[in-house]
Amino acid sequence: MGCPRHDHPDGGATQVSTTPLERAVRTWLTQLDVERGVSRNTLSAYRRDSGRYLDHLAAHGVTDPTEVTEAHVSGFLAALRTGDDDHAPLAASSAARTLVAVRGLHKFLALEGVTEHNPAEDVAPPAPPSRLPKAIAPDEVVRLIDAAGLGDGPIPLRDRAMLEVLYGTGARISEAVGLDIDDLDLASGAVRLLGKGGKERVVPIGTYATEAVQAWTVRGRPEMATKGKAGPALFLNQRGARLSRQSAWAVITAAAGRANLTGHVSPHTLRHSFATHLLEGGADVRVVQELLGHASVTTTQIYTMVTVQQLREVYAQSHPRAR
Repeated sequence: MGCPRHDHPDGGATQVSTTPLERAVRTWLTQLDVERGVSRNTLSAYRRDSGRYLDHLAAHGVTDPTEVTEAHVSGFLAALRTGDDDHAPLAASSAARTLVAVRGLHKFLALEGVTEHNPAEDVAPPAPPSRLPKAIAPDEVVRLIDAAGLGDGPIPLRDRAMLEVLYGTGARISEAVGLDIDDLDLASGAVRLLGKGGKERVVPIGTYATEAVQAWTVRGRPEMATKGKAGPALFLNQRGARLSRQSAWAVITAAAGRANLTGHVSPHTLRHSFATHLLEGGADVRVVQELLGHASVTTTQIYTMVTVQQLREVYAQSHPRAR
């Protein structure tokens, strides 16, 4: 927050008169800096956020902390989301961060006895959009894999094997195309995946994926390997080199079209479906965390939101007192 200033005759500067609300904000920022020792970045953000808040209140004729009402705070939050002549609209997360500064200010003023109550106390931050993972039903997974394996020759064998591996292990597309033949131990039903940050994990691979990989490596891969320097790569392109992520995406997009699957289907769709179907089947979320290679169980728990949402839908459609 900046205050009007003018030069002092002795070469310094002195502040001109300010409103009670501006002085209250300055006191709060000083307390954050001196007594609480917040970081420079945090203090800078709070100064910027409170400056915008002061501008909003001034535009509504509010210049004293005791004049601020809950409606003013709610109105400011709404203005953050819609934007104005001087500011672009903020995302829910950015608006929520700004509201933290406003609530901190009013909590301070109430504790200090400057105001009798905290007008921001009951103003809830905007809820971030729910980014539920996209999953398809088990029968749609079967349709997708069958569509990928249509036709004769090595390419359908490769495509079926790749999709079976993606769905059977929950692998990321980069992990799947990065597989070498030696990463699979089909006898024991396990595969070694190299995840983010170079972290390795060993996950089980099901019967369907095992059979598809065996068919590819015996009847398809040798033919494609003769066309180039295949090396140890499991999945090859038509030139005999390692299959790229972009080519794998194209395979899945084409298969989704042949399977008449509506909506966007990507390699991550199979990973999402893998996790969702495991949880729906009763798997513990921490087991799914290990299978997916998530560093934190919090990341995995977003998949539980999908299953809860589906439960609500079934409840709403089936229970006689749901409506």
